[in-house]
Amino acid sequence: MADAKQSERIKPPALRKGDTVGIVAPASYFPREEFDAGCETLRQMGYNPAYNDSIFDRDLYFAGSVERRARELEEMFVRPDVKAILCARGGYGANYLLPRLDIKKLAANPKIFVGYSDITSLLTHLTDAAGMVTFHGPMVAKDFAKPSGVDAASWQAALGGADRWPLDFDAGSGVQSLVQGSAEGVLYGGCLSMLAASLGTPYEIRTDGAVLFIEDVAAKPYQIDRMLMQLKMAGKLDGVRGIIFGEMLGCIQSPTQGYTLEEVVMRIVGDLRIPVAYGLRSGHVSKGNITLPIGVSALLNVGGSGVALEILEPATG
Repeated sequence: MADAKQSERIKPPALRKGDTVGIVAPASYFPREEFDAGCETLRQMGYNPAYNDSIFDRDLYFAGSVERRARELEEMFVRPDVKAILCARGGYGANYLLPRLDIKKLAANPKIFVGYSDITSLLTHLTDAAGMVTFHGPMVAKDFAKPSGVDAASWQAALGGADRWPLDFDAGSGVQSLVQGSAEGVLYGGCLSMLAASLGTPYEIRTDGAVLFIEDVAAKPYQIDRMLMQLKMAGKLDGVRGIIFGEMLGCIQSPTQGYTLEEVVMRIVGDLRIPVAYGLRSGHVSKGNITLPIGVSALLNVGGSGVALEILEPATG
């Protein structure tokens, strides 16, 4: 994955105001009122949300059958009027789609594809198998459905084709330096649970040469430890050039635990001799979900006085 020349990466066309954005539900079902609120926010931002009525189907905890969900995603990729594809929510079930998708068809019709959480399995698969840039960022029935749910600056920079744009984290950002240093590589990653779940499958993540982004929610520290150790023992951290963790909401054992999650993760990654930062607000976040392009070159600087992540190339064409 990371050894490919960036000129070979498939970059979708940039998103502009007035464009149609297709909404899909590749995983779990979602509350209709939150979906409607997210669609209204998209309209206020100047976009035209479009979706199939079948998106409201339910099958157990899924948003309809796997056949429906796979067909919906492929149809949105080939629709000529759709310029970007946003996921309604994550939850669980996107992994069912992986063996059913026609990767060649999707790569021949590149579109902006945005999501996080369970959608990580689709983001990494499209980046690895199709060579596409994808986007770890806000979802319709989640972040777009609440005030201040979306970080507007990174959304516009990532999807609008900005070149060499920075994410600078000041003292109020919550981003911390764990291991100082500088690293350049391909930005890659997503939800830790899904990254670990890929191991031993045909869709196993490809982390060599990556600046690896790792986030999760409501996992106890020992579970985070276990998943990180699984990645480490599988060799998935050997070729990583830098790591930046997410906000890691609710990842505590109890309010009175005598240790921090930062201490836990440092037991696993502290000996890798690469820069490590913690607290980037993308994915499961308290506010202002930052959009990260997956599959583009990035520079991570972790210093004593702060952390900076610079995206070194446009993510869209």
